[in-house]
Amino acid sequence: MKTAKEYIVFPLDVPTPEEARSFVQRLSNDVGMFKIGLELFIRSGPDLVRWVRNAGPAKVFLDLKLHDIPVTVKRAMAQVAELGVHFATVHCGESLSMLEAAVEGASGKVNVLGVTVLTSVSATDIDAAGYKKQYAKDIRQLVMKKASMAKATGCQGVVCSGQEVEAIKNAFGEGFQAVTPGIRPLRGQVAEDDQSRIVTPAMAVQRGADYLVIGRPIRNAENPQAMARDIAVEIQRML
Repeated sequence: MKTAKEYIVFPLDVPTPEEARSFVQRLSNDVGMFKIGLELFIRSGPDLVRWVRNAGPAKVFLDLKLHDIPVTVKRAMAQVAELGVHFATVHCGESLSMLEAAVEGASGKVNVLGVTVLTSVSATDIDAAGYKKQYAKDIRQLVMKKASMAKATGCQGVVCSGQEVEAIKNAFGEGFQAVTPGIRPLRGQVAEDDQSRIVTPAMAVQRGADYLVIGRPIRNAENPQAMARDIAVEIQRML
């Protein structure tokens, strides 16, 4: 069974490797995983991924959200698999073959997560993008459809909001991993937030989330370590 802090994924959403290393050094004993996204990876590349992986006990989540033709995704995921990261992402997108290619490229060396619907996306966005009205009316239906694609193609789990976690666990089983962004703790709410579908850490864990991506509430706190520990306490109460 995971400890409370192992549920916490801290995204290194900073522009420089120096800032990233500073956060890793401060938080490596208080979070379970560090997430490296597009901004930092484009700036610093695989070398920083390796540095973070070797800097402490926390694992690495490489969040590049691959989305391309299947052969390109397969080759890209094969390169990711050599970096020793725990999770890597691919958009569920429109193609089962793309997801299958991602899993094949991973070769069992990295856990592939399918990105369903970003937590910043609202019903208005879904409608404007031309999806069927049923999906704009109930985003959960679209998330479930994309999650079923991920499950069918062998992905180890999905990235979804805390509002859909319970339905995903009920449909696809406890072993199908649910990684949940858009987490906002009871203390230290974030102003001017661009997330549309948010929940608290306790709510997400109660619904079955396996990992919680918590960025700004920790990063913008006066004491990031104290905030991470407070969130772990909130999670522990639910566990």
